[in-house]
Amino acid sequence: MYAEVAGFYARQMRHLDEGDAEGWAATFTEDAVCWLSTRAEPMRGRSGLVAGVRTATAAIAAAGEQRRHMTGMFEIEERPDGSLDVRANTVVYATSANGESRVHQVCTCVDTLVRGTGPDAPLLVSYRRIDVDGT
Repeated sequence: MYAEVAGFYARQMRHLDEGDAEGWAATFTEDAVCWLSTRAEPMRGRSGLVAGVRTATAAIAAAGEQRRHMTGMFEIEERPDGSLDVRANTVVYATSANGESRVHQVCTCVDTLVRGTGPDAPLLVSYRRIDVDGT
């Protein structure tokens, strides 16, 4: 289970880091809720997630930066219904056009993962809360 969860987050963060809003949103359920402690309102549903990533991607590009999310330290608990409660830490690095990197944010992410449908039954996020340190 640990390897599957770690692989899920690696793929999900790759979509985010590459600005693939649709690919990232597809890793959530259609009705997912994503709370971020730096925002007044959560992102709701895949369309809200796509809009949030597009806005963030534009701001990152305007700043002349590349962002990379390093997610790990997974604590995984399986619920009786088969869903997973996952707590992880993420360090977000920002690299400028001249190659200088710095820590942009450190976050704690608390997710509920469920099985999608279909032959491969992928994991999907149904609920996410991201607490950015210092907020």
